[in-house]
Amino acid sequence: MSTGAAHILVVDDDKRLRDLIGRYLGEQGFRVTIAIDAGDARAKLKSISFDLIVLDIMMPGETGLELTRALRSDNPVPILLLTAMGEVQDRINGFESGADDYLSKPFEPKELVLRINAILKRAQQRADQAPPAAGTVRFGFYAFEIERRRLYKGGEIVHLTEGESDLLLLLARRAGKAVSRDELLGREPGHDPGAEGQGDPVPGEVGASRLIDVQMTRLRRKIEDDPRFPRYLQTVRGVGYMLRPD
Repeated sequence: MSTGAAHILVVDDDKRLRDLIGRYLGEQGFRVTIAIDAGDARAKLKSISFDLIVLDIMMPGETGLELTRALRSDNPVPILLLTAMGEVQDRINGFESGADDYLSKPFEPKELVLRINAILKRAQQRADQAPPAAGTVRFGFYAFEIERRRLYKGGEIVHLTEGESDLLLLLARRAGKAVSRDELLGREPGHDPGAEGQGDPVPGEVGASRLIDVQMTRLRRKIEDDPRFPRYLQTVRGVGYMLRPD
């Protein structure tokens, strides 16, 4: 995944500033979601997996530092803290809470983007260098555990339907190689329901073939930055599909 396609959560109680940050990051190609405070951020984190959080420290109620400490107990999402305080001890407190970087206000929007890109690059490098668990296939920010049939993005589970899980399992077991439509449908390779001696195509088989396409479309929407131009779940013309790992 390119850093420009990353999904950023911007959390700040200052409407003017969060709108400015959100608009600028959007212009730079990022996907942006806005939260007005820690509670709003928590609600969004329950349903969305973000690539990075831009988080203001001084907010009413739960502060940015408190939210960072809480997230670090079970969420590895990178966090960039924003604050009007620029003392050394304030920066130390930010890093000790688990933040990845710290930017003092006021700041240049271009510097914010540079910091975000640097954090995302380091996060990707750590993911690339981490030894994969047995039976784990990695692609981009994702990891699929074959034995458990679980898909993760940055440590967060991505919900899959049973059909999507079955499809991804078959592709993950043959990662880097084309898997024929027959195999994805559970048929013997080369099986032709309309061949001589086998009768006409069975409606159920035609429907199952279309179901594979529907499940692939849904799976791409959950994984690919642009499902129209898939990077990982690729179509192999005349054969079937292939999962392209890193």
